[in-house]
Amino acid sequence: MASSGPERLRFDPKTPNAGRMADYFVGGKDNFAADRKTAEEALAIAPDLPAVSREGRGFLRRAVRFLVEAGIRQFVDIGCGLPTRGGVHDILHMVAPDARVAYVDNDPMVVVHAQALLSDDRLATVVEADARDPEDILSQLRFGGVIDLDRPVAILLFSVLTDLPDDDVAMRITSGLQEAIAPGSYMAVSHAVSDLCPEKTARLAALYQDRGSITGPRRANLRTRAEVERLFGEMKLVEPGVVYVPRWRPDAPVLRSPDSVWVVGGVGRKEWIDCAGNDRSFPRSPVP
Repeated sequence: MASSGPERLRFDPKTPNAGRMADYFVGGKDNFAADRKTAEEALAIAPDLPAVSREGRGFLRRAVRFLVEAGIRQFVDIGCGLPTRGGVHDILHMVAPDARVAYVDNDPMVVVHAQALLSDDRLATVVEADARDPEDILSQLRFGGVIDLDRPVAILLFSVLTDLPDDDVAMRITSGLQEAIAPGSYMAVSHAVSDLCPEKTARLAALYQDRGSITGPRRANLRTRAEVERLFGEMKLVEPGVVYVPRWRPDAPVLRSPDSVWVVGGVGRKEWIDCAGNDRSFPRSPVP
């Protein structure tokens, strides 16, 4: 039976891709002329985009390290883009060499390149699937052999929900994943928001939508911080909650003004509370 999920993405170097544009912002080389052209247009609107991207990567690093300290040894990075230097597997190799990671992306070029990069890594796998089809992601993970969904896992959604403007789709993704993962699991999200600089973010949203790098119904601006927080559903937010990423458990004094970074991040934990009010989630110990 044919899948009822999203149509498989076709590789088109003439259409800019938000992930490849982000690679360009931080000096990467895995991008094409269309990505660079639109990225330069975005930089004309927001010259601080490279700094915003770096802060996002800093949040990723701190969140992954927190999750390792919480005992998680399984990670699913959805909408990963190309897992180059500084990716989740690199962070894990430094702090938890036994940890496993599944990268998920719907870009065929990313998947082929990532499979080549990780071909010698028995603790990493690459899944071609669309974030809008969590059922397909979960199905592939169950049969992939690297991730055991019956044990606690960390679901990573860094920046990917920003590229999905339909609120119903975003909520279906997060709620579907939350329902499927075991108690004691976590979900980490980063998301650009409109609260701090609504005029700038509205212009950026229009640019990305006009160039086709974001698909779905048009919206006038990005989600707000409160709307991002609602995506965690019934999960218990880890302190300090959903905050601007420089403020999420910084490992050094925060020097950058928070109003120059319009990206928020947060980590939530799935708990199983019994009828007596006790947390019966898996203990915070490394997953074998």
